[in-house]
Amino acid sequence: MQASIPSIVGQMIVFGIFVWFTMKFVWPPITKAMEERRQKIADGLAAAEKGARALQDASAKSEEELKAARTQAQDILAAAGKQAAQLVEQAKAHAQEEAERIVAKAHEDVQREVAHAREDLRKRVGELAVIGAAKILKREIDAKAHADVLGELAARV
Repeated sequence: MQASIPSIVGQMIVFGIFVWFTMKFVWPPITKAMEERRQKIADGLAAAEKGARALQDASAKSEEELKAARTQAQDILAAAGKQAAQLVEQAKAHAQEEAERIVAKAHEDVQREVAHAREDLRKRVGELAVIGAAKILKREIDAKAHADVLGELAARV
């Protein structure tokens, strides 16, 4: 079986037309679709890389903010401790002042009571002296003489 030359030439022409048709109408949409797909993949990879960088940046930023918050919390605790110590010192000072005031008032009260007791004792001693003198003398002393004697005894005591 031998193919004839015109038949081979016809087949070559048909094959050439097929190749030309494929190159002109079929191949460009296929290459265009492949290029679009390649571009989508490249864009997706770039977006993934950008997202990874953004994640790293956000992680670093959150770590910095966390450190700042910890530092601020420590500062607040230190300030609160200092303020508590100041309040304790103020309370101690106030309590000390109050204690001193109470002691001073107590001393004044004691001195007043001692003075009152001395005065009362003078009066009683004077009365007892007058009663004793009256018994010794067996007579009653008049009121004026009685007051004079009490005054004199009170001055001595």
